[in-house]
Amino acid sequence: MKYKSTRGGVSGLSFQDALYTGYAADGGILVPESIPVLNMETLKSWASLSYIDLAKKIVPLFVDEVEIPASDLNGLLDKAFAKFTHQEIAPIQRLKNGLNIMELFHGTTWAFKDLALSCVGQFLEYFLSKQKKHLTIVVGTSGDTGSAAIEAVKGFEYVDIIVLLPKGRCSKVQEQQMITAVEKNVHVYRVEGTSDDLDIPIKEVFKDVTFTKKHNLSSINSINWSRIMVQIVHYIYAYLQICPRCDGEVEIIIPTGACGNVTSGFIAKLMGVPIKFVCAVTQNDIVARAITKGDYSMSDSVIRTLAPAMDIQIPYNMERLWYLITQDSKLICKLMTEFESNGKVDIPTFLKNQIEEIIVATYVADNEDIKTTMRRTWEENHYQICPHTAIGVAYYYSTLKPDHKRTTVVIATASVKKFEEAVVAAGLTPQKYEEVEVLFSKPVKYTDMNKGENWELILRDKIEDIDK
Repeated sequence: MKYKSTRGGVSGLSFQDALYTGYAADGGILVPESIPVLNMETLKSWASLSYIDLAKKIVPLFVDEVEIPASDLNGLLDKAFAKFTHQEIAPIQRLKNGLNIMELFHGTTWAFKDLALSCVGQFLEYFLSKQKKHLTIVVGTSGDTGSAAIEAVKGFEYVDIIVLLPKGRCSKVQEQQMITAVEKNVHVYRVEGTSDDLDIPIKEVFKDVTFTKKHNLSSINSINWSRIMVQIVHYIYAYLQICPRCDGEVEIIIPTGACGNVTSGFIAKLMGVPIKFVCAVTQNDIVARAITKGDYSMSDSVIRTLAPAMDIQIPYNMERLWYLITQDSKLICKLMTEFESNGKVDIPTFLKNQIEEIIVATYVADNEDIKTTMRRTWEENHYQICPHTAIGVAYYYSTLKPDHKRTTVVIATASVKKFEEAVVAAGLTPQKYEEVEVLFSKPVKYTDMNKGENWELILRDKIEDIDK
């Protein structure tokens, strides 16, 4: 298996190359040169596999055994999931009114990012320790990615990680998880802006190919292919758990921001898994507008909502989706050049129509929708959900039919314990969690990036300082 850029300027990369790569040298992001296809007989034969055993079937399809032998890869996957607190890794809660919720938050930082990033950390350590090679990871986060990325690599000898978070725009727990990482290889910046604002200096640094190569820079947000690859597993697992013996499609409702999770699901569909998707978003609705209207344009500002990890205006994985659908790098270059120049681009009608065949619906929720749904889920089930998950559940409730015969699952992206502010706003009583209380007793370490400062220069200076 080799990897190439969506924009056509890079190809023939190994998995190791892809693991080390953030944005490709031509400004694009990486995709496999081919997508492996599974037949239904193979899929159904995997129905009884555990999550980890299923991962051991899927991940090798994208990682050449010459790079990581099977026995080594299996060991890395075992180690990656060893800290998860639920035996099933991704259990499905079957609630009233036919509501199925797939819990992806049983990792160390209580969010779905742990599923992929725990593996990415193991892959990095595997290659870097063999090569005695140092890597500097630069991550921009809207909430959950930063803490999961830190947890994946903190204390590693051959990795330093720089995380930029939007000051005051994450939940208190999300921010606390990042600023309490005091290991010497962790460097956290609180940026006085939105998650989209902080992505700008990061992308400018990565576009400087000479600088990127000199300092061996990488990123492990959902730009990084290895994140997308591991997330494919939970879509196949969801299908097998919800529909182990049927031939029909399973509808998967995905709360989304940057569309990384959606992209992983789409690749699972390209592999032959009969699934379709609903994208549920906050009022920062560029994903919904792009899918339903072909309007890929930034708004004047990012609206702060109760679901901060999804408050994003640049869902960069849309580029991957467009490429996977069209296989046309010239078109992708044209679309992305226009978007990066003007902050907007009209998606061709044929492409919009093809996307709508895969993403069959979108749903935009405001804070009242979130609060109402959190209350209803609690009142009907005595089950609390996070505000992001609530957006997916809100769509489910809004389309609920009396016969309840839909084959559907909602992706629960994070634990409610990270979002006490939203629980209170919904009029519910937050539960007490000892692990959260411990978190707020820890020492902190961070640097602020303030408005008016040259964020790109600060970032470059830090990278150079790390490399001294």
